[in-house]
Amino acid sequence: MSLPRSAFMLARPSGLTPPSRAAWRRSLASAAAATTGTAGKPPTAIVMMNMGGPSTIPEVHGFLSRLFHDHDLIPLPAQRLLAPIIAKRRTPKIEQQYTDIGGGSPILKWTKEQGRQMCELLDELNPATAPHKPYVAFRYANPLTETCLEEMEADGVKRAVAFSQYPQYSCSTTGSSLNELYRVARSKDGWGGNGEVEWSVLDRWPAHPGLVDAFAQNIRKALAQYPADRRDHVVLLFSAHSLPIEIVNRGDPYTAEVAATVHAVMHKLNYSNPWRLTWQSQVGPRAWQGPQTSDAIVGLAKQGKKDICLVPIAFTSDHIETLYELDIEVKEEAEKLGVHLTRAESLNDSPIFIRAIADLVSTHLTEHTEGKIGPTSKQILLHCPGCTNPKS
Repeated sequence: MSLPRSAFMLARPSGLTPPSRAAWRRSLASAAAATTGTAGKPPTAIVMMNMGGPSTIPEVHGFLSRLFHDHDLIPLPAQRLLAPIIAKRRTPKIEQQYTDIGGGSPILKWTKEQGRQMCELLDELNPATAPHKPYVAFRYANPLTETCLEEMEADGVKRAVAFSQYPQYSCSTTGSSLNELYRVARSKDGWGGNGEVEWSVLDRWPAHPGLVDAFAQNIRKALAQYPADRRDHVVLLFSAHSLPIEIVNRGDPYTAEVAATVHAVMHKLNYSNPWRLTWQSQVGPRAWQGPQTSDAIVGLAKQGKKDICLVPIAFTSDHIETLYELDIEVKEEAEKLGVHLTRAESLNDSPIFIRAIADLVSTHLTEHTEGKIGPTSKQILLHCPGCTNPKS
């Protein structure tokens, strides 16, 4: 069966139930069982969808152009006219930022590594759907959705999971990626959206126990850097990419789902430290979800809170928002205020995190095969109460 059109439209609040602790802790099956009988069988595709980032400096302008042309992410008046102008003006500044972090974004490197290790585990966990192969579908940088589908077609894929790498759902991120996947797969020259592939969707997973464990472990490592007599007083400042307030107000679930992740992590840590949730990466003059991370540090410094640990809670790997915005810009501002600022490591190749996404996909594949779940979560068909998107 092909994935229904509704699965590629903008969806709303989370309906995914995290796997049980028993499922999380189950032992791996043998590798031998995973490879039995898979010779000549097309792979089960795990399509890892994310925003992406330019891997090299020459790719920056194209990345920005696609980003500012995306009405799901940044709704602009006269978008076709304004987007090229904004992208051109911002390119030199953003090129310098990518130069400062090493000449490009590492998000493709980390996504490929996460996918490789995830699928190795999946072959052991789910021999019935093996072999599994990761495919990357970035929204604004190479490899784009078109490239992803071309690779899948060449491999003869018949079964695929569209797996959002945004743990918390937003119309502007996961919704945009699903809309793009539908558009490309169903286009005149497209492939994958006309019955060639059996699709299912993993659209959000904000409180998966493995995700929570991975964040908690990295926070413990960061806190261990502080002297014992100061450790319990360090403020944990969770930072997530912000959204325009108009998107929040129409009912987008992102803010609530990020908060759910934060609360689950703090519960795992037994509420060991004071904490706040803040927001970063505001663009343009419109009102955005606040408080901004940098503004929060200013406020906390005035209160005498000089030990602060940043936790990037809505990102699954390092990219410009962590390596430049937090590690360079925010850190420099904090130092001027006399704040000792540290940051918990991003998830990157964390073994706990990779096991988490393998377990998540494995459970999804098993339950879908057994008919316990449909191709999409129930929430993906629920529009925001104030939705104005014509694609919905």
